[in-house]
Amino acid sequence: MVEFSSYYINFIRNLFENIGNFFKHLFEAFADLFFNDVVKYFNQFFDHSQFFNVLDWLIAIFVFIVTLAFLTFLGIRLYQFIRKYIRFAKKEIEKDVLLEEVAILSQKAVELTEEKNKILQLKMESFGLNPDLFADKTPKSEKERKKRMDSRFVKLISVDEQYDNQLTTVQMSEDDMLNLKDLVTRFINFSASRLNLYYDRKVISSFFAGMATSKILILEGISGTGKTSLPYAMGKFFQFDASIIPVQPSWRDRAEMIGYLNEFTKKFNETDFLKDLYERTYREDVTFMVLDEMNLARIEYYFAEFLSIMEMPNINDWKIDIVPDTQPVDPKHILNGKLLLPQNVWFIGTANKDDSTFAITDKVYDRATSIEMNHKAPFVDAPYTEGVSMSYEYIDTLFEKAIKEHPISPKSLANLEKLDDFIAQNFKITFGNRIMKQIKSFVPVYIACGGTEIEGFDYIITRKILRKFESLNLPFLQDELEALITQMDRLFGKNAFSTAIEYINDLRKMI
Repeated sequence: MVEFSSYYINFIRNLFENIGNFFKHLFEAFADLFFNDVVKYFNQFFDHSQFFNVLDWLIAIFVFIVTLAFLTFLGIRLYQFIRKYIRFAKKEIEKDVLLEEVAILSQKAVELTEEKNKILQLKMESFGLNPDLFADKTPKSEKERKKRMDSRFVKLISVDEQYDNQLTTVQMSEDDMLNLKDLVTRFINFSASRLNLYYDRKVISSFFAGMATSKILILEGISGTGKTSLPYAMGKFFQFDASIIPVQPSWRDRAEMIGYLNEFTKKFNETDFLKDLYERTYREDVTFMVLDEMNLARIEYYFAEFLSIMEMPNINDWKIDIVPDTQPVDPKHILNGKLLLPQNVWFIGTANKDDSTFAITDKVYDRATSIEMNHKAPFVDAPYTEGVSMSYEYIDTLFEKAIKEHPISPKSLANLEKLDDFIAQNFKITFGNRIMKQIKSFVPVYIACGGTEIEGFDYIITRKILRKFESLNLPFLQDELEALITQMDRLFGKNAFSTAIEYINDLRKMI
């Protein structure tokens, strides 16, 4: 034992001596580099400078200046790096502290909400009332209550509970089985007699034709012409209220609209948009979701994923990524972290054009149906009219039937091709496959709604093609615009494209 103790003491002594020598030599190296050897540097320079000629002195001065500048730059960069690192470390520490506080507060908010609900339940029971009669959305069992608490989707789980064992099949009566022309008439009478809202037949025909063309409709024009009230009235008409979501100028990405997963609380911050969209997966009727003032923020930022997904030919691929993984207590209709967009929903965007809004890009316009509403419709003296109970399957069948029964005539297709060639040659804008496909859906449905083929062409060409002229250098295209009016008159009849001609003349007045 004495021998081991002697060894261990010597080992500790040598270890600390080596540590001390390490720091000693380190300090000596720094001293030699920055202090002790400085004198040596100057002595060496003086010894050699005695033999310098003029050229040597010039080179020496230049090299000294460059070296001094380099060392100064190196010192400044080192100082900036250290300062930046200290600030970054401080911010990260503060950020972690704030996030931790947010997580704690969020958890406390959930606990307080549950405690409040329990207190309210006890108060109601004390008055002899059954809480279940007044709270349809509360979990029906302790198992469901626990599932809601354990799930990261509180609002979506409440939708699951609301529709649990509920029949959502649309029961249509004989009076509800209308054709498209009668559907337009019934809506106009319904909105006038029940809501005191008045709409022109041409606008409503364009709306239904737009529904057959795209899942996205844009209602634009001056304020007070009924852009927001139209989808609101449609929701009342089809007996399921439209969801009106006010777009905020701060929206920069899809998280503002859908929500996001909080990594600290492990809860998903659900938005009203996501909840209302999820509810529509349970329904079979015609539904609408309104993005009010949609161009207060850049549409192609927050709505980009929807624009891309709804371009896919297979509707089974219309899936929105919600979360990166799957948990047993997730909502029923979120599978593998994705939500399949229901086919019975149309997204309606309202847009004003003023200094407070962003311009809607061609990427959005090309994928949507644009309807201009710049005039208030006159008063309609309509009889009292009920709404309709109509399934998505039925209205989709009406659209398909209209496309089959009112196909575009070969002569009109040939004239469209000639008009396309003329516009491409003179304005470098072409219809393209997407727009031609939309025309072949829009025009037949517009005819089935009570319009004519020429009116349908006039409307959709104005909104899809002529609208793009706003980005051209129009002062140098005066002759071409006049020739375009002449070409449309020659192909489709004198003043047949009245909307298009009016739009072109408005463009010429702005020059």
